[in-house]
Amino acid sequence: MDIEGFTYVRNGIQMGYPFVESIKSILPIVNKIFVVVGDSVDGTRKAVEDIDSKKVVIIDSVWQDEKRNNGEIFMEQSNLGLAEITSDWAFHIQADEVLHQNDINKTLEFIQLADKDDRIDGLLFPFLHFWGDYKHIRDTRKTHPFEIRVFKNNRNILSYKDSQGFRSFSDTNDLVGSKLRVIKTDIPVFHYSYTRNPKLMNKKANYFHRFWHSNDWLKENTTAQEFDYNDVDLLKTFEGTNPVYMDEFIKNKDWDFIYDPSKSNMSFKDKIFNEIRKKTGLRLFESKNYIEVK
Repeated sequence: MDIEGFTYVRNGIQMGYPFVESIKSILPIVNKIFVVVGDSVDGTRKAVEDIDSKKVVIIDSVWQDEKRNNGEIFMEQSNLGLAEITSDWAFHIQADEVLHQNDINKTLEFIQLADKDDRIDGLLFPFLHFWGDYKHIRDTRKTHPFEIRVFKNNRNILSYKDSQGFRSFSDTNDLVGSKLRVIKTDIPVFHYSYTRNPKLMNKKANYFHRFWHSNDWLKENTTAQEFDYNDVDLLKTFEGTNPVYMDEFIKNKDWDFIYDPSKSNMSFKDKIFNEIRKKTGLRLFESKNYIEVK
């Protein structure tokens, strides 16, 4: 049973992505990983080269910044890497996602289990969304609790929408696709999308808005202010350990964050849903881009 990985990144150093750490975290699992490196100006390509592993294969790409419809460019970059996969299984990891070193064997065990069941298309992973620093996580209706990151490579599977998830497509005319049938794992993906110096976080947010919004929208909504990590619905303290791959990255942290729950922007409706979830474990009315196989 072969497993190959794929990811994509552009100007990862400039934007504060732990993309090297991300790649290294799945190297023990995959036979090869295809890294789609966009036309960067900050040494991102060299950083990938410096990983110095025969498993790493670089694919150069040029981003077409005019593709600004619902993050279409990210789906395109993801599919460039996926197109290179020839193995039985494909493992997708994004440039701000890291797997914990203690979960390597368990991940392989889940893949081996799913490989024997033809009903199953892929594996579903819970997400830990870090916010503000490496000690707080956001787990509310505004974040996705699970995503597909590993799937069988024989079922016409492609990235869906902005590459957050995946679906199976019958042909080129199929624009909607079919939800994948998955089993849920208990292996967390450590997601570091909101762990940067507030100045850099604001720069990243302003830049990436362009892939979803028009120039007129950008003029009205772009700000020069530092990102306010306390402008959030709800955070909780992370009690575990971050992946060892992140040690150096975390050591270089150059900002402080003090969480102030009194500044919560959670809506009244979400407060009700949050209380229901705390008491019952149910996430009512949340959409799922997958079908869970029991």
